Amino acid sequence: MRFVPPAVLGRFIKRRLPASLWGRSLLIIVAPILIMQGAVTWAFFDAHWQRVTARLSEGLAGDIAWASESYRDDPTPQNLAVIAARAEKSMQLSVALKEDERLPVEQRRGPIGLIDRTLEQALASRLDQPFWFDTTRYPAYVDIQVQEPNGVLRIIAPRERAVATQAHIFVLWLTIATVLLMSVAILFIRNQVRAIERLAEAAEAFGRGEIQPRFKPHGAREVRQAATAFLAMRDRIQRHIDQRTALLASVSHDLRTPLTRLRLELALAPPFKRQTAMKGDLDEMEHMIDEYLAFARGEAGEAAQVIDIAALLTSAGDDARRIGAEVQVEAPQGLKATLRPIAIRRALNNLAGNAAAHGEHVRLSARALASGGIEIAVEDDGPGIPEEMHEEAFSPFSRLDESRNQNTKGVGLGLAIARDVARGHGGDITLDRSDMGGLKALIRLPG
Repeated sequence: MRFVPPAVLGRFIKRRLPASLWGRSLLIIVAPILIMQGAVTWAFFDAHWQRVTARLSEGLAGDIAWASESYRDDPTPQNLAVIAARAEKSMQLSVALKEDERLPVEQRRGPIGLIDRTLEQALASRLDQPFWFDTTRYPAYVDIQVQEPNGVLRIIAPRERAVATQAHIFVLWLTIATVLLMSVAILFIRNQVRAIERLAEAAEAFGRGEIQPRFKPHGAREVRQAATAFLAMRDRIQRHIDQRTALLASVSHDLRTPLTRLRLELALAPPFKRQTAMKGDLDEMEHMIDEYLAFARGEAGEAAQVIDIAALLTSAGDDARRIGAEVQVEAPQGLKATLRPIAIRRALNNLAGNAAAHGEHVRLSARALASGGIEIAVEDDGPGIPEEMHEEAFSPFSRLDESRNQNTKGVGLGLAIARDVARGHGGDITLDRSDMGGLKALIRLPG
């Protein structure tokens, strides 16, 4: 036998164990109960039931041996009648002679072989002549036949004379106790694990920008402490986000005022050589302010709605066409998802706008995933991004000028905003090489 290292065996067992806290807790509680009840049952049958059955079988075999020997001493009908009367009165045995017959050839054995083996050993130790028995024909009786010179001596004995028939009562009560203990354990574990599941659901919802107002700490003391700490952390993070949003909104408002004055002065000023360039600079500054504010604020406070994906891609495709790209939209009709509309439109517009700015042909497609979510792909035929720079492309203010043309209006926040929106929905964005030759951005969102 090949030696299995303990580490390999440990990994094998770990992979087979339940992965959830519910499954592991249930295993910790239920497994000892089952092992204990199994050990008690085995000990009962080994130390009590088998021993009692053996003693009963030996007693019955002794009575049958007495009847057989008494008949052989005087094989007359009168003696047989006396033996039958005594056996019926004192031993609860029914004795009869089947003259000129032989023992049956067919052996009939019950599903529990232990009873038949025990009775056979007891009869073999007490009888010298051939015998035959059947423990299955009659539910309440045992049929035993002994070969005699002039026929077969048939003895019908009550089943309790050969077997401890009350063992099933013990097994029944043991089973009821096991089921009761397991039910209590399952209910207790379910309540404890449910508290942790609700905490995980609240944390996941907060990660998507949703607040569960009805969530309250409950469960075991440690779980309530963790839930209270989560609520305090959630409040601190929310206050930080609100303060940052308010600050940037104020900065944006303050910056828009001088920008508006400059734009008005340019409009009223007489034409001069740098007037057009200055208007372009003002437009770029206003666009940069909008992108900074959108990246910092996000769309976390927006309520989720059921959105038609085909209409969503068509709208993003129309915006990409305005930039000058040829757009192809492939989305099955009837595909819907629960999303925050403004946020997801902004993410798709950013991706489609980047694709249109760097390629001449853009393809927007969507499909349903087997897991229940959806996958949206935005592809172009532009220069693409090297694989080793895919993650860097998601960094805020990343421009990647060596691989993609400079976007004169962008500030390197398009992909960062898109990934932030996708992760706010519980999904993510990855980059890959498109079969069109350029970049493919894959948005995977849960159902």
